[in-house]
Amino acid sequence: MPETITAVYENGVLRPLSPLSFQDGETVQIQLWPDDSKKQAELAIQLLVDRGLVTPLPNTPQNVEAVTDEDVYELAKKLGGKPGKPLSEMIIEDRGPW
Repeated sequence: MPETITAVYENGVLRPLSPLSFQDGETVQIQLWPDDSKKQAELAIQLLVDRGLVTPLPNTPQNVEAVTDEDVYELAKKLGGKPGKPLSEMIIEDRGPW
């Protein structure tokens, strides 16, 4: 039966912090994960990427342009200048022809 345990690595040996249900001399397979949730998440994502199950996102902070006060003002002017028209229609108009 698979078990998830916590162990400490000391002097080249993994020492379980709780008793195990295996017999002495029994062969087991071990998969090691650091006990750090951020590192675990990064390793899990990398495993999914390596297996082609997900595509990594680009570094969004480098790809995002800052919104200026002028941009906010122009958008507010567009949205406020068309009373009664649904926002969805304004967005479609703003996108232009396909």
